[in-house]
Amino acid sequence: MSSIKIECVLPENCRCGESPVWEEASNSLLFVDIPAKKVCRWDSFTKQVQRVTMDAPVSSVALRQSGGYVATIGTKFCALNWKEQSAVVLATVDNDKKNNRFNDGKVDPAGRYFAANRRSVYKLEKEEQIPDGMCIDAEGKLWVACYNGGRVIRLDPVTGKRLQTVKLPVDKTTSCCFGGKNYSEMYVTCARDGMDPEGLLRQPEAGGIFKITGLGVKGIAPYSYAG
Repeated sequence: MSSIKIECVLPENCRCGESPVWEEASNSLLFVDIPAKKVCRWDSFTKQVQRVTMDAPVSSVALRQSGGYVATIGTKFCALNWKEQSAVVLATVDNDKKNNRFNDGKVDPAGRYFAANRRSVYKLEKEEQIPDGMCIDAEGKLWVACYNGGRVIRLDPVTGKRLQTVKLPVDKTTSCCFGGKNYSEMYVTCARDGMDPEGLLRQPEAGGIFKITGLGVKGIAPYSYAG
């Protein structure tokens, strides 16, 4: 197996980075900073990052088959026009529930965009802290970022057995996706909100975007919204 390498490719200082998605057409990584209300796109070739600020917390972003992107903004599903830095509302939910918002979202193989709100509570194993964002590799195994656990773990979804653990130099790992050439790289988002000054001194790369290479496994392309 190749030697695993972990590097912070973008010191973005996200308050809460989430929803990494690889866009093969532009060799770019999309991600959001939820409380900063931003959708970001990092070009892996030029190393430049573009940011679009919305009017509410942005909890997820996804590719769209017809071009452009879709995102969950507050309690709205929106289509993003990147060039014009604007959003068009496609649907709104939970207008009657104050202080609610989407927490995450993903597109399924059928091209449907699913999103969950903040009102679900799950029982968690203490060792892994809080299971957060996840992705699937080409072998059908699940990779899970563990919030407050500073790691991503590989699981067999059938047996539940942990197959691999990769530790990162930050605690608040939030999500992960595969990208890069042949989807052989993993990208991990993380957060810095809630950390005290001492913690930030110990983990100066908190809130950055990390790239992991040498995992010995490849990912699959993300699904695109069909609407």
